[in-house]
Amino acid sequence: MMWGLDGIVLTPQLYNLKIGFVVFIVHLIPYLLMNLFLFREYRQLSLLNAKDIGLLMLVALTGGALGTMAIVRALFLVEFRDLSIVVLLQKLQPVFAITLAYFFLGEKMRERFFLWAGIAVIASYFLTFGVSLPDFKTGSNTPLAAGYSLIAAFAFGSSTVMGKGVLRKLSFFAASFFRYGFTALIMLVFVLFSGQLSEFSVVTPHNWMIIIIISLTVGSGAIFLYYYGLRKVPAMLATIMELFFPLSAIVFDYIFNGRLLSPIQWISAAVMLYAIIRLTLSPQIQK
Repeated sequence: MMWGLDGIVLTPQLYNLKIGFVVFIVHLIPYLLMNLFLFREYRQLSLLNAKDIGLLMLVALTGGALGTMAIVRALFLVEFRDLSIVVLLQKLQPVFAITLAYFFLGEKMRERFFLWAGIAVIASYFLTFGVSLPDFKTGSNTPLAAGYSLIAAFAFGSSTVMGKGVLRKLSFFAASFFRYGFTALIMLVFVLFSGQLSEFSVVTPHNWMIIIIISLTVGSGAIFLYYYGLRKVPAMLATIMELFFPLSAIVFDYIFNGRLLSPIQWISAAVMLYAIIRLTLSPQIQK
């Protein structure tokens, strides 16, 4: 629910800032704060070889830099309209993660994967466009925002697949700590070369308040809270609970923006989420 609050209420309030700078600062501040109580994790770097470091960098690049920039770009494009559609589409991540595991990890998928993945993708189309054909001449940014949402889902799915190797040697806390650090480093290079470091001069007091809230709660705080709970409950239950992310986004979009999905979008969202549940809970990989 905290992630839903971020996508609908918090991140859109940083619209006056450049996207690269936003992604940089919301990773830098949590990383600096993590150093206060996770500084001992640096010694785990000695357990990693060059391949492990490369994988960790790729996780930071895809799940941290590219994925976050894509979803923030999508949120900014809709200009406070269709926010819940953007968040819902991002939940196609399992489709990409399982597909990438097939191609890069050599895991063989069962036939039912293609059935439920296809249903989820078709439902996502109707969620975005309804029963109409796409009309790119209306001036609406929703189709483009939907594209960025799918890029974010692909990037986060890639991060999940590549992160499997890193987590064999690092605890989740250490992996998250280094992911935030490497992402902040990657984004620092990006903002330097793109000239966005000057954005510090245009950050308003309200922006800083939102950035701090994101850093302490819906950013690193929500991730640690999620994985703390994951240690206490079965993974199947956690999968169902994670759907409160997009569902809470719909509720927050209505409460704060007065917007509600149309009937066809409600049906499409329900079908897409059900297909994702079946994808996640049913074993898709052949033993």
